[in-house]
Amino acid sequence: MTTRTLSEIPESRIQQLLAFDRLLNIMDDLREKCPWDKKQTIHSLRHLTIEETYELSDAIMEDDLPEIKKELGDILLHIVFYAKIASETGAFEIADVLHGICEKLIVRHPHIYGDTKAETEEQVKQNWEQIKLKEGNKSVLGGVPTSLPALVKAMRIQEKARGAGFDWEEKQQVWEKVEEEMQEFKEHFNAEDNSVIDSEKAEGEFGDLLFSLVNYARFIDINPETALERTNKKFIKRFTYLETQSRADGKKLTEMTLAEMDEYWNKAKTL
Repeated sequence: MTTRTLSEIPESRIQQLLAFDRLLNIMDDLREKCPWDKKQTIHSLRHLTIEETYELSDAIMEDDLPEIKKELGDILLHIVFYAKIASETGAFEIADVLHGICEKLIVRHPHIYGDTKAETEEQVKQNWEQIKLKEGNKSVLGGVPTSLPALVKAMRIQEKARGAGFDWEEKQQVWEKVEEEMQEFKEHFNAEDNSVIDSEKAEGEFGDLLFSLVNYARFIDINPETALERTNKKFIKRFTYLETQSRADGKKLTEMTLAEMDEYWNKAKTL
C-alpha cells in the first residue's frame, strides 16, 4: 500500500482532513488558554472517557444517528486530548497514534496486504489471534481487559477461545451444556426446598449457567449484552408506565397489591 500525494487526494477527503486539522487547532487553543483544559491530565480524563463511551452505547441502542454523531465527536475530542497531553512530554503525538493503528491494521490483515488466504470471517479471526501471539501476547485471552463488565467479558473470552480453535462444534452441544448447568443448579438450589442455601456454591453454579447461556447466544448470533440491555429498557419503560398511570389514578405503589400492579403492567405491554 502506497501513500498518496496531496494532488491524488480526492476533494471529499481533503475536507475531512481540514475538519480534523480544525479540531487539532482548537485543542491547541484550549490547552493553552482554558483554565479547565489546561488542568486536565490523562488520569483526570479517564472517567469522563468511560462516561462518553457509555453515552455512545446508549445512542447506538436507540438507533439515534444524530446523537451517535454527537457522541463520536465527544470521543474523538478525548482521543485528540490524550494525544495533546502526551505530546507535551514528548511521549507521542496524534500522528503516532494514527500511524500506529494503520500499521496494526495492515499487519493484522495479511489477507488484504499480504499473501495469506482468508475466505471467511472465521479464518480472519483465527489469523488475527495467531498474529497477536506472534507479536508477543502470552495468551489468546491476554487481550481481554480485566475491567470489562462480566457479561461482555464472557462473550469476548469465548470469541477469543474460538479464534484459537477451542469451541463446540454444533449449537446442539452448547444447548445440552445449558440444560446440564440448569439441572445442576436446580438439583442443588431447588426453589421448593426451604433448606439453607450455600450462597458461595450457588453463586458458582449460577455463574456456570450464565456462561453457558452466553455461549449459546453466541452460537445463534445474539449479543447477550445487547439482549439484556434491551430487556432492561423494556422493563424501565413498563415500570415507568405503572408508576405514572397509577399515580394519575390517585394510587400509591406502596399501597397497591401485586394484582393491581399487574393490571397496569399488562396495559404497558400493549403499548
